[in-house]
Amino acid sequence: MGDSFHEQLKVDSWFLKSDRRLDTELVDKLILQLNRIYPQILTDKEATRFRDLDVPTCVRLAELLTYLQDKGEEACREFYRALHLHVEDVYFSLPTRLRRRTDSVDPVPSPAVIPTDRFVLNKQGPLFFLSCFSAVAGAALVYYYGDFKAASGSSSALGLAALGIGRRIREVLIWYT
Repeated sequence: MGDSFHEQLKVDSWFLKSDRRLDTELVDKLILQLNRIYPQILTDKEATRFRDLDVPTCVRLAELLTYLQDKGEEACREFYRALHLHVEDVYFSLPTRLRRRTDSVDPVPSPAVIPTDRFVLNKQGPLFFLSCFSAVAGAALVYYYGDFKAASGSSSALGLAALGIGRRIREVLIWYT
């Protein structure tokens, strides 16, 4: 937690180089911020070199980070200030910021939360399951052991007709089978 900005930039460099949110426009804003507000950190000649559009953004950013690390503690601190000012979402997602946030919240670890919600298939509970299962079991019993008059050309698949299905529906079922 007592890391210097120089050490933090060494740790965060890999993240900054790989983050796709830092596009050409944002890198140019950071360079201009350092050039205009702190010309002793980034001179006009150096800013022009880092803003060269012929060089890919990832290369320019990597060179800028290396340059700032060589420049010293104050340059690294001002880079973080410019990053915070122009790209807050990237600033707060830096590995050193995330580590500080988790360290400062609570030194005592909280108990692990067991994710039981992902195992719940429905919210009705066991009584709902038992009622559905008993309805299916009852329908199966009526199907296999139901006492009904077999119509000509019908099969035992029409055992559900004993449940009180209307005459027209029974005819459709007979026709379907």
